[in-house]
Amino acid sequence: MIEELKTAPLLSGLSTEQLERVSRHAVRVVLGAEQLLFSQGDPAERFYLVLKGQMRLFRLSPGGAEKVIELVSPDQTFAEALMFLNAPRYPVCAAALVPSELLSLDAWDFAQMLRESVDTCFLMLGSLSQRLRGLIGEIDNLTMHTASSRVARYLLFKVPPEQRSLTLDVRKGVLASRLSIQPETFSRVVKELAGQGIIEVHGARVVVLDRAALGEVAELQDNLELGPQSSGPTGLLKG
Repeated sequence: MIEELKTAPLLSGLSTEQLERVSRHAVRVVLGAEQLLFSQGDPAERFYLVLKGQMRLFRLSPGGAEKVIELVSPDQTFAEALMFLNAPRYPVCAAALVPSELLSLDAWDFAQMLRESVDTCFLMLGSLSQRLRGLIGEIDNLTMHTASSRVARYLLFKVPPEQRSLTLDVRKGVLASRLSIQPETFSRVVKELAGQGIIEVHGARVVVLDRAALGEVAELQDNLELGPQSSGPTGLLKG
C-alpha cells in the first residue's frame, strides 16, 4: 500500500514514517460501474486516492440535473482540501464511471500529521497552489471560450503530439457536462472539426490530423505543444 500511496503527487513527498502512518488508517474500496461513493452533503471524514478506474465528481441541482465537476483518474486524489474545514461536508457526489479501486484515507489523522510537520504543510501548500492555478484556468476556459474552443482544448490536452489520437473512455453526455456544453453541441463541434479535416472520428477513437488548426480553434496559437503534462482541466476537489 505504501508504494501505491507514493504514486499520488500529493503524497509522494511524505517520509516513510508518514506513509506508514497514512497506510495504517487507509481502507481499500472497490466500486462497480456507476456505484456511488458518497453523496453531496455527506460528512467529509475521508479523502481518496484512485488506484484503478475513473471517478466522476458531480453536483445535483434541486431539480435533479447533473453537472460533472471533474473526472478523476488513477494516481490522483480528491476531497483532501476539505480536511481544513470545521465539520466539512462533501460539496459534490462521487461515483465510479467504470469498475474502480481506491484508497480511502483518514482526513482527521492526516490533518493531525500536518500539524506536527511544517515541511509537510509546505508540501501541501505547494499542491494547493498548483490546484489554484488550474482552477483559474478552468474559470477562464468556461467563461472566455466558445464551445468549439473548449472541445478543441480538451483534445489538445488529452492527445500528446507524439500519439496523435485518443479513445474517449467516458460517455458523450458525461464529457459534455464536464465541458459545460450540451451533448448535442459536443456532437456538432466534433462533426464540424471532422468536416474541416482537423480530426477524424472512428467510433470512440479521435485522430488529430492538423494540430496547428486545432490550436487555432482552441485559441492556443502560442501553445501548440499542449499535452497531459501541461496544466489542463482541473476541479475543486482533485489533487
